[in-house]
Amino acid sequence: MSEENKAILKAEGLTKIFSSGIINKEYTVAVNNASFELYPGKVTSLVGESGSGKTTVGRLILKLIEPTAGKIFFKGQDITDIEDRDTKKEYYRQIQGVFQDPFSSFNPLFKINRIFDILFREFEPETKNREELISQSLEEVNLNPDRILDKYPHQLSGGQLQRLLIARALLLDVDILVADEIISMLDASTKMGVLNLLVDICRDKGMAVLFITHDLNLGYYLSDDTLILHEGNLVERGATTKVYENPYHPYTQMLFDSVPDIEEKWDRSKEFIPEQIIEAVEEFYQNNDEEGYKEVEENHFVLMSILETENYK
Repeated sequence: MSEENKAILKAEGLTKIFSSGIINKEYTVAVNNASFELYPGKVTSLVGESGSGKTTVGRLILKLIEPTAGKIFFKGQDITDIEDRDTKKEYYRQIQGVFQDPFSSFNPLFKINRIFDILFREFEPETKNREELISQSLEEVNLNPDRILDKYPHQLSGGQLQRLLIARALLLDVDILVADEIISMLDASTKMGVLNLLVDICRDKGMAVLFITHDLNLGYYLSDDTLILHEGNLVERGATTKVYENPYHPYTQMLFDSVPDIEEKWDRSKEFIPEQIIEAVEEFYQNNDEEGYKEVEENHFVLMSILETENYK
């Protein structure tokens, strides 16, 4: 199997349960038995409505939070429970995140050149030609080093800061980029530039990208593979063209039906009733005897019944 066809990251049965309260604890299953793979040079979209667990999946992959259950394998190595500081540091050098609010990713007291200096100090202290590498990475994301490096984050636009975060990933030559709603705060003219840049870098550098979004159109535009998340469950996954052209799970069908068609006037008589979706999903699971995932066509899997979460409370 070639390196391009070999998964660089595998998640197996990934589960995250949050608890709240002290005496009478309440538990929320944010992610339930999620299994998927990321491949070099490919964009995988993780699609779902707000509160479906998308960001939690991204935070688990970035090891910002620990899973309640399940495994994460990176380049064949189990990194689920790594505690050693040096091992974690090496993992962070190879996987980076770009988040919805780029301003929160930068220290407002530091100029951009100092931010890059800290990056080298932490991850590449032996590197000699730092200025050359910084300039090269900035130019690759269409930023002018002479105009950027001596400025503070608040002096730059949201689009410029998102490009800076991508440039940081290029400097580290990361293997995986987790992009969580990265264009939701950008205007329309800036969005396409950032998205096209993301795809070009993914293809040219062989980087795997997990693109987290609630926008189905963007998911289709960008991705090679698609994961549909509903209430913490991956209900449908596979090649993007197959998931979009032949949605099988009732929740996926509802998502696609809810997207306005630019060629048609919106029918105001249509009503979206959440209870109907809940009933349709429950009926779908009750009418299927099969357990877990079914491959309805090549590289297109559908969750036929809920994979029960064990009692980790």
